[in-house]
Amino acid sequence: MLTESKSEVGIKLEEEMIFKCDLGKIQMTDLFIDEQHKKSTDKIGPNPAKLLALSVLGCLAASFAFCLQKTNFSLSDLDGKAVIISKRNEKGFWRLQKLDIKLNPKIDNPEMRKRANQCIKFFEQYCIISESVRNGIDIDVKIEY
Repeated sequence: MLTESKSEVGIKLEEEMIFKCDLGKIQMTDLFIDEQHKKSTDKIGPNPAKLLALSVLGCLAASFAFCLQKTNFSLSDLDGKAVIISKRNEKGFWRLQKLDIKLNPKIDNPEMRKRANQCIKFFEQYCIISESVRNGIDIDVKIEY
């Protein structure tokens, strides 16, 4: 059984507070992290807080769908939202206080709802992102010149 896995992502400053994202082997149209939200550039993207919220939301949605697949049920429609609640700490710095996540699976069949209710009890355990954020992630920062 695999006990550790490593992957890598990167960023490169494009202009002022806008960073181009490098997702390694994943090739896609440019993704930018944007702290300024300048409308005068074509390099507009989410800020890091929104990326974190999207990561948690996406992981939870995938975990819920995975759990349903294990019960031989595949969702055909699911959407969700993440609300980011930020607040200044005692030193005056902005910090994320809470992510309110709402998943909306479209399940009309009563038998399928029973299966979904079983997944609701434990699907979050499958989500690597939400459980890591909840439990705190060790972050080792180095600045290399």
